[in-house]
Amino acid sequence: MADRPLINDRALIESEVVANNAMNRERGIAGPNSYTKDLGFDPVAFVLDRLRHGASVSWLDLCCGSGKALIQAASLLRHQAATGRVRIVGVDLVPMFEPIPPGVRGLEFNAAHVGSWEPHANFDLITCVHGLHYVGDKLGLVQRACGWLKVDGRLLAHLDPANLRLRTELPGRHSWTAALTRAGLTYIRGRRLVCRTGSIEMNFPYRYLGADDKAGPNITGQPAVDSWYEPLNWIGGPSQADAR
Repeated sequence: MADRPLINDRALIESEVVANNAMNRERGIAGPNSYTKDLGFDPVAFVLDRLRHGASVSWLDLCCGSGKALIQAASLLRHQAATGRVRIVGVDLVPMFEPIPPGVRGLEFNAAHVGSWEPHANFDLITCVHGLHYVGDKLGLVQRACGWLKVDGRLLAHLDPANLRLRTELPGRHSWTAALTRAGLTYIRGRRLVCRTGSIEMNFPYRYLGADDKAGPNITGQPAVDSWYEPLNWIGGPSQADAR
């Protein structure tokens, strides 16, 4: 168990680590510092391909930062959005969104806590580019986001297993990547990326306990938040979920 007291979402929102993170302030849609580079996946190409086979496409980006990447994407998709065929939704805790340029359609920003925000429709694409590093219940958000996908929708979200912690020290060796795979996700270790194609109702066998915002830097080199859990099947004896 962490030596420091764990904090709840209300306290986490006010944490300097969360409020001051600049993870997606300057990241664009393409180029050296971009969604396409970090995801190994081109969201704009995905949208255009979907439009060849369907009437409309929707994309949700969680923890979108300033929204710079989404504005660039919406500008590239300007003609398709003008006819109502493209909808892009960005959500971030801090309302420091860049102004949407005149003539750019189909883009909206929502200032909200992603841990409690709920959409009104399902999406063809859901992304979270390094945003989970600052979320308390990381598994809970992934679980909910998988339910927001369309039948053939796609989810991509960065997740560093080092920021997932178990309170109970159990026998054996616990693998978070194996736990994610059992839940129906694909984990790309080299990119620290959780992926899912197709909506799914999943229930991770862990209970969220709270967050540690003093965990220090993770793979990004910036301070991140550890999320602490306990296995639901732990009742004082050996469990299939063991310590990390």
